[in-house]
Amino acid sequence: MVFGEKLKTERKRKGWSQEELAEKLYVSRQSVSKWENGQNYPGIEIIIKVSDLFEVTIDELLRSDEELTRKVIKDSKQLAYPRLKAAFDVLFLIGIVLLAIKLGVLALNKLTSLEVGLVGGRFFWNFASLILMVGGGIGSGILKEKYRED
Repeated sequence: MVFGEKLKTERKRKGWSQEELAEKLYVSRQSVSKWENGQNYPGIEIIIKVSDLFEVTIDELLRSDEELTRKVIKDSKQLAYPRLKAAFDVLFLIGIVLLAIKLGVLALNKLTSLEVGLVGGRFFWNFASLILMVGGGIGSGILKEKYRED
């Protein structure tokens, strides 16, 4: 039995309308209708709530529908590397900030009579932003490819 049929059967067994089930799950009635008709699938958090409401195991709900199982696996893969992805994004942003600071100081020195120096040496200011941005971009790219492979 596919998920939509199982959901409809369990809902009717409890004597609930789609509207009543929707209220219990904090979703719209249209969402419940789409799930029951196989037009869409809920996320894992809703599947857990459905499991609790109807006192069936998550396994019963997932294994009843191969497409739903694939969706849940795909959704979980998107969350597999969030901290690492965030770390690469932060590295990239730090590189952008360093580049902006360097360009700002260069513009300030060029447009005014001030001679503002950059602490840390020429190598740092010439290559740090480039290294951070390239490293962050490559790291994000590797994660994206790994996600596609999985």
